Amino acid sequence: MSKVLFIKANPKQEKDSFSLWAGEEFIKLYKMKNPQDKVIEIDVYNTNIPLIDADVLNGWAKLQSGTPFENLNDAEREKISTINKLTDEFVAADKYVFVTPLWNFTIPPMMKAYIDTVCIAGKTFKYTENGPIGLLKNKKALHIQASGGIYSEGPFKEMELGNRYIKTILSFIGVTELETIFVEGTAIMPAEEIKNNTLNKIKEVANKF
Repeated sequence: MSKVLFIKANPKQEKDSFSLWAGEEFIKLYKMKNPQDKVIEIDVYNTNIPLIDADVLNGWAKLQSGTPFENLNDAEREKISTINKLTDEFVAADKYVFVTPLWNFTIPPMMKAYIDTVCIAGKTFKYTENGPIGLLKNKKALHIQASGGIYSEGPFKEMELGNRYIKTILSFIGVTELETIFVEGTAIMPAEEIKNNTLNKIKEVANKF
């Protein structure tokens, strides 16, 4: 049995979002093909995800200096404890499905906040004399990204920083097996055509994910 994290980042309802629609279609098919697997849904817009703020940085600094966890102040303990839970959940998973729209050429801020809670030195990567190395091995990921224009290829390819960021950060922590489903042209192409093309890709990826 594999543990799958279904991590989605869009405050819209599914009926108003191509990315959420595609994510739900993929998970529905994946569950049919892999009924023994456990899928855990994380909606980053409806989950308590601490930002890396002064409380977190101060708390980490205190812990590194030898201060016992129970001696941190309430805000530091609460936020660091939540980050630890999110990190441990991420480490324990076997597969990851990230679902995002492309906002201002990159991922939504709450997805970035989530990634900040799981990209933790000593847990998902470590520093060595030869540079940082990822600690997560034998895991795989899928990124589903919707965008109004075409950014996976063509003249605007260099402006696409969402999937490139997901790929870079996952590789950094050791997850090098990444599939991508681009749901593109949602502002310029007929919705039915986009959905039909996307469903074909979903079936292709689901068969091997």
